[in-house]
Amino acid sequence: MKQDAFSRCHPAVSFLFFILVMLFGVLIQHPAFVLGGICAALSYYLLLTGAKGLKFLLFSLPALILIALLNPLANRSGKTLLFTVFNIPYPLESLVYGTVLSGIFLLMILWCGCCGAVMTSDKFTSLFANLIPALSLLLVMVLRMIPNFMRKGRQITGARMAIGKSVGGDAKYTEKAKNGMLLLSSLTDWALEGSIVTADSMRSRGYGTAKRTSFMQYRFTLRDGILMVLMGFLGAGVIVSMFRGNTAAAFTPLWDVAPLSPFGLGCYLLLLLLPTFLHLKEALTWHILRSGI
Repeated sequence: MKQDAFSRCHPAVSFLFFILVMLFGVLIQHPAFVLGGICAALSYYLLLTGAKGLKFLLFSLPALILIALLNPLANRSGKTLLFTVFNIPYPLESLVYGTVLSGIFLLMILWCGCCGAVMTSDKFTSLFANLIPALSLLLVMVLRMIPNFMRKGRQITGARMAIGKSVGGDAKYTEKAKNGMLLLSSLTDWALEGSIVTADSMRSRGYGTAKRTSFMQYRFTLRDGILMVLMGFLGAGVIVSMFRGNTAAAFTPLWDVAPLSPFGLGCYLLLLLLPTFLHLKEALTWHILRSGI
């Protein structure tokens, strides 16, 4: 992960930001808001992950296109018929609705990737350790579970290749399935053994016997306060636009999308682009300082 300006903010600022953008991303289905949200989230996601994130998106794109194309076959409540597939109507409204749903899925994938890169386990611990210590510990363990599983899976695969028990690309499906089951069995054994070791270690260290103390390495600064107030104002602007019906959108059985509100869309995009603006400001400041040396 690249350490950007927003990642160095107080965990409360990052947590509030991701809560707002994910809630708005799920609740708002207006095509203009969805498209603008994807552009803003994509800019910050690529800023954090670089070429690795772009490769992941390219692998995910076929699944998103498939969701958009298959939605009219499951939801046939549109009025504009494009064609029929095996005597099943394929309406335009359902295709548009499926495209919007795919956009929302992509938006959530991008924000979840950004959240996983910015909200590290130590930030969750420092943010919730004193309020809800059990939930804080659970969140930390869940967040580190998937990366550990993937890393251990690569280690097991490499070890099997070293002893000549790997399955090549030209192997039969039954052999690939058997190899996958062996890998899953090894991962399950490793996870169960690790949970027992972790439980014994926590018990021997006296976890839960007394009130825990915590060390807070993050300090709430004036910049963090300004960012939280700004996010509050922008989020309130989006909520006002939602209550006015400016973000409403219905696609089936008839196309009914509310007229675009420049105020609501502007507040939404400014909120989403805050991390990118912070990074650009820091990069510009650094460039000016370096050019003056």
